[in-house]
Amino acid sequence: MKIRPLYDRVIVKRIEQQRTTASGIVIPDNAAEKPEQGEVVAVGTGRLLQDGTQRALQLKVGDQVIFGKYAGQTVKVDGEELLVMREEDVMGVLDAEADTASRPLQAA
Repeated sequence: MKIRPLYDRVIVKRIEQQRTTASGIVIPDNAAEKPEQGEVVAVGTGRLLQDGTQRALQLKVGDQVIFGKYAGQTVKVDGEELLVMREEDVMGVLDAEADTASRPLQAA
């Protein structure tokens, strides 16, 4: 089954982080906090403005994002836990390429 978000909503799959401490202690699933990072798996058509036009979303499928601990609504689709949230609930996009692009060029 596929899920298609409406308007300014996005579907995010949490990125599971390592569940062991530095000393090698394994943290059980029920004690571990849910990760606040995820990957966008679907996006809506855009935000509907008051004048009737739609503003396209800045997020796209495949973006790695960070969001608040209590952001979004959890749903299960085909046994997989996903988050449905508005674009405004996303705090930022993790972009590895921007890290190198923002560095100043060095003269040869």
